[in-house]
Amino acid sequence: MSRFLELLLRSAVQSQRGMTTGEPANVIRRTWPEIHATARWMAQDLTASGVVPGTVVALLAGEPGLIAPVAQAVWLVGGSVTMLHQPTLRTDLAVWAEDTLSVLEMVGADLVLLGPPFEPLAEVLTGRGVQVRAIAALCSGQVDAPPPPLPDVPTHENDTALLQLTSGSTAQPKAVRITHRNLYANLTAMLHASRLRPERDVMISWLPLFHDMGMVGFLTVPMAAGLELVTVTPADFLTRPMLWPELISRYRGTVTAAPNFAYAMLGRRLARAEHGSLDLSSLRIALNGAEPIDPDAVAAFTAAGARFGLRPECVVAAYGMAETALGVSFAPLDTGLEVDTVDADALELDRRALPAASDGRRPVRRFPLLGPPLPGLTARVVDARGSVLGNREVGTIQLRGESVAPGYLTMDGPLASQDADGWLDTGDQGYLVDGTIVVCGRLKDVIIMGGRNIYPTDIERAAGAVEGVRAGNVVAVRLEAGIGVGVTRRESFVVAVESRLAGDADAEVLIRKQVTAKVMDAVGVRPARVVVLSPGSLPKTPSGKLRRAATRELVGWPGG
Repeated sequence: MSRFLELLLRSAVQSQRGMTTGEPANVIRRTWPEIHATARWMAQDLTASGVVPGTVVALLAGEPGLIAPVAQAVWLVGGSVTMLHQPTLRTDLAVWAEDTLSVLEMVGADLVLLGPPFEPLAEVLTGRGVQVRAIAALCSGQVDAPPPPLPDVPTHENDTALLQLTSGSTAQPKAVRITHRNLYANLTAMLHASRLRPERDVMISWLPLFHDMGMVGFLTVPMAAGLELVTVTPADFLTRPMLWPELISRYRGTVTAAPNFAYAMLGRRLARAEHGSLDLSSLRIALNGAEPIDPDAVAAFTAAGARFGLRPECVVAAYGMAETALGVSFAPLDTGLEVDTVDADALELDRRALPAASDGRRPVRRFPLLGPPLPGLTARVVDARGSVLGNREVGTIQLRGESVAPGYLTMDGPLASQDADGWLDTGDQGYLVDGTIVVCGRLKDVIIMGGRNIYPTDIERAAGAVEGVRAGNVVAVRLEAGIGVGVTRRESFVVAVESRLAGDADAEVLIRKQVTAKVMDAVGVRPARVVVLSPGSLPKTPSGKLRRAATRELVGWPGG
């Protein structure tokens, strides 16, 4: 049996911690042993229906209370789990069905298990020849009886546990093959770095379970380690963002996590919240990852939360990716967000992250310090020729260790993720500061103008400060040098912003002028174009990340 399953089963037998779901209207709490008993019935049903070791089972459900036992059941019978991307109210179901069929074919899924609110999609999938079962039908009517014995299925370290669909910026699907070895290594490394303890910690989450931060960090980790978990759905959070801090306050939550945009949103809500309505003093880890971290947004969040007892030291900057199951590095605990302020000219011209002078006379860039690699992981930075770079030299971040997944499944077949020496090329540009990781941006997104390397996040933060622009809904996209219709252009960039004032010609003119001025002030170069779009126009991945490549296609280039 794999070490991951041994850990999971230990908690399933011994832990009296569990998961609470259904807040605020239909609250249900079940211990991990109770969830495990349900999983064993489900495992028996899956075996009877033909699921064998190596079977890929796809899940599509919104309720974490259903996903926990069924994912565990799949692992118990030696299968692997693929969490399908969920359609929204705006989704064209015909397009979604075709995309989902491509994903199912790519990963080789033999079965799709459906749960609320997605059961009506059964007809869409079965009509295309997909085998579908309702999660509710598994072990129906048997949960009050003693559970059957564990399946007698050998599970090895290199067996696939998760096929994690990536949230990339292109429409081409890809799945990371995460093994039992990868899961165990990353899970135990994160437990060590965050000092999680079942006797004291309560995890609070609204994160989507089709994303690695939700599925691994806030379902698999607490289930395997026997930690208390209170979880709601992303729809619950987006409908009422204040539910998140209310749960932290009510359950004395100690650990939570979210992308930067969510902390920015919460900071604005907390600033307007009634004094004394919340108690956030129990929170010891507010992990910020999955997208670039904006120091100003973090400062606004901690300032707004201070009157509710929130400690600024609870913020933990993190770096992660599906290729390592989840975590790459965590900043040290109880330090809060620490920022490296570097000379902008040295960064952009010489690719060196030199500490900025204190006189304030030269432009600077600010990057969060993301901590050292998690235990068992090694990080290095290399240049375009593959030569290893030194301290504060900017290049491509590479990783090696037991957490690193062996490869991908793609539409063109399997693809290795590591080179011959076991190094994973992350595609991220960054540097090391005495062993601490700093990420500047994605290599494919860097804008090169006049020999300078300009990172789109700097442009986006500047544009997002303009009044009328929706915070977190700004994209800077690179335009390659080339020849359009009647025009020869050097490399440049377009800034696309969302605004509720879109459609008002005078307001749009003002927004374009102010965005241009802010960007010029921040990075010293003028955008080729500023596009003002209505809310909801910018393309996003299913997990909510802005898609730069799709935005480039959306905004185009004047004349070709």
